[in-house]
Amino acid sequence: MTHLSDESRAALQALAALDSAEATRPLDRLAGIRGLISALENDPATLTAVRDALDAGAGWDEIAASAGLGLAAAKWRWQGSDAEIAARHEAGRKRAARPSAKPTDLPGLSVAEAAAHLGISVQGVYQRVTRGLLKSETVTLEDGRRYKRIFPE
Repeated sequence: MTHLSDESRAALQALAALDSAEATRPLDRLAGIRGLISALENDPATLTAVRDALDAGAGWDEIAASAGLGLAAAKWRWQGSDAEIAARHEAGRKRAARPSAKPTDLPGLSVAEAAAHLGISVQGVYQRVTRGLLKSETVTLEDGRRYKRIFPE
């Protein structure tokens, strides 16, 4: 197994040690399995194998099938130069790190939360805001998203 990195080899040996242990906790086995999968996914040997297969005449459909991926997923992971692959993966990490659609650290209550808190409908909250019976404020985040926040007394 000279083609595997030291990290992948260590993860494989750790999993093998868990497999031979008599009283291994199920969560330890799960962590070991996931650790090996992660190490193999990030192992340069995977990209080398893909490039060797391409050089040997394999097509992307064969590579995708061998990797257990769809065609688009295989190409996204491994097509192009090292710089192109790194740029694509970095863009994917940035997309994954974007804030969720629903921020949790805003002041006051959302309209739905205020409705549940007051025991009325969402429309009832808006009517009370219009009549001046409830204080509200529109909060604008740095990325331009806007949220109506309610401040019940």
